[in-house]
Amino acid sequence: MNCVFVYGSMAEGMVHFKKIHSAVIKIDKAKVMGSAYQLPCGYPVILSEGTDFLPGQIVELKSPEFLIPLLDEFYGFSVFDPAKSLHFRHEIKVSIENGEQVTCWAYFLNPKKLPTNAKSIPAADWEEKLNSPKFMDQLTSRQIQFIQKLSRISGRDVVPIDLTLYRELMSLELIVDKGRRLALSKFGQEVCRYLPESQL
Repeated sequence: MNCVFVYGSMAEGMVHFKKIHSAVIKIDKAKVMGSAYQLPCGYPVILSEGTDFLPGQIVELKSPEFLIPLLDEFYGFSVFDPAKSLHFRHEIKVSIENGEQVTCWAYFLNPKKLPTNAKSIPAADWEEKLNSPKFMDQLTSRQIQFIQKLSRISGRDVVPIDLTLYRELMSLELIVDKGRRLALSKFGQEVCRYLPESQL
């Protein structure tokens, strides 16, 4: 299968579309049934449970055998342990604008991974919500650089930080202090996933 339903940060013109744009053959507007929520960082996720028609795009890809594993990694989907994945990858049928039925893959958030402070998006209008200011827009380049650096460390590596930056990131709930080292909070991990690649 070489088609994927995309929405939010992966849709055309959005922050992560560049991950797939070189492999895109065709894009059509489409809708799937489910429910949408806005994450605290500002970006939407969709759940398969629900009766709203969620707007998005059907993207036809060349070399899907290479792109789908990359999308699996981005969405936190594991073919070896789907139940514990951040997102589920489902095969669905959707109608595009001309009424044609298309079979494609779609990524739906695992309901168990939905943050308690995520907000339901009325009428699933995530496109309108993306026009409002997002949390990342408030971050300084210094704060962004530090949380990105922290996201790349492993084990017991220590990333030096000054007291002012420490206080800023703690007050924003982006980091947690584990005694001898700092780590990203769950919110910090979420924010880091949705930062533009140009800042990585």
